[in-house]
Amino acid sequence: MLSPELPHEPGALFSDIRLAGCDTVVAAVSGGGDSLALLLLLHDHLEHLSGAPALLAVTVDHGLRPGSGEEARAVGRLAAAHGIAHRLLRWEGPKPSTGISAAAREARLALLAQAAREAGARFVLTGHTADDQAETLSMRLARGAGRGTAGMAPATLYDGDVWIVRPLLAVRRGALRAFLRERGIAWAEDPTNRDRRFERARVRQDLDEPAIRELIASARKAQAAREETGRSAASIVARAAERPVPGLLRLPLPAVRETAAGLYALRILLAVAGGTPHLPDEARTVAVLSRAGEGLRASLSRAVVTVSHGQLYLHRERRNLPAAALAGEVLWDGRYLVMAGEGTAGLVLAPYGRENAEEASLGDVDAPAGLLRSALATEPALWKNGDCLGLAGEAEGVSVRPVAGPWARLLPSFDSAPAGAVLDLLRGGPLPALPFHGHKEHMG
Repeated sequence: MLSPELPHEPGALFSDIRLAGCDTVVAAVSGGGDSLALLLLLHDHLEHLSGAPALLAVTVDHGLRPGSGEEARAVGRLAAAHGIAHRLLRWEGPKPSTGISAAAREARLALLAQAAREAGARFVLTGHTADDQAETLSMRLARGAGRGTAGMAPATLYDGDVWIVRPLLAVRRGALRAFLRERGIAWAEDPTNRDRRFERARVRQDLDEPAIRELIASARKAQAAREETGRSAASIVARAAERPVPGLLRLPLPAVRETAAGLYALRILLAVAGGTPHLPDEARTVAVLSRAGEGLRASLSRAVVTVSHGQLYLHRERRNLPAAALAGEVLWDGRYLVMAGEGTAGLVLAPYGRENAEEASLGDVDAPAGLLRSALATEPALWKNGDCLGLAGEAEGVSVRPVAGPWARLLPSFDSAPAGAVLDLLRGGPLPALPFHGHKEHMG
């Protein structure tokens, strides 16, 4: 339920989070009222929790305005006064001239996740509130309906290993400010929150109380619908989809026709096959399905769709496949996470290619040979000085792990069912456990 004030037991905000067994938990603290309140509420909770993890406050200074450095240092002083460890991280390097807000968010996430990994933490807690949820949803609705109308998830998995957890999504911003006033704690106000040149600032100033409550209720309904459709799509993927060989997906036409869940499952698998971060347009997917007769061949979201013997086959099209130096960890083509070991210096990660695929032995695989070779041609291979050394997945010292295309970078917790089904299909390994006890997927 949407709360205009904090619960009588503030620890209830964190009781559903799987803190047991964690060595460290990270709180993202900017110096604003929401994140300072999060830090102190979490500190109070952990002090009364048996076997509690260590608390690390992390502040990211984007360096985008005067005074940001001092605000970050003020967080450090407050943390020290409460016996809380603190790290100050800076967004270094040149800043883009356009899209600065999105770039800053991405930089902040990357820095927070790296700090969590270095501290051995699985979770980063942020101070997003019900008001933030309403503002986010208002901006998304202005761009049109869709899956984004579910709003921010209670948690989001970043880069497959760090959960960004939002325990305050059911709490109003005013309640957190009142909590800080009672403690006699001041907070920093970001001047961009009042600058109407920024979309969020305009939305924040224009939303009234009835609109905020209506937006929160709308997001809650959309989230429930998205979860239910996701579970149904996951069931279809688990029951009907197959991977004859790496790079080639197959599912029977009847499994994806006539139901919303079937269409959703197909859109997910198209994005996975094409390695795209977004699902293909629903109307275009419906148009392809309406023509899905024997011998159909079409392209959508970088994936080739072919119908053969009543089966839909999906594989990556050969255009615009990347070549990248194999160094450290590479997310290749949005489809594979490739990790290089010793002895791989100087190698290039690039597609296997049509000529190599034509000469390859296919073995006894129940699928059309032409499709097998087309899929194989788009798989990652190792190259040196123009010579192909073989498929990356078969090379010593190289690890190749499939990823669930649209969720390779960010996986909202309410999409965990279809993402998990896709990773099972791809044999990409299990998802990390949700950060909540039971299955908390509500907005509050």
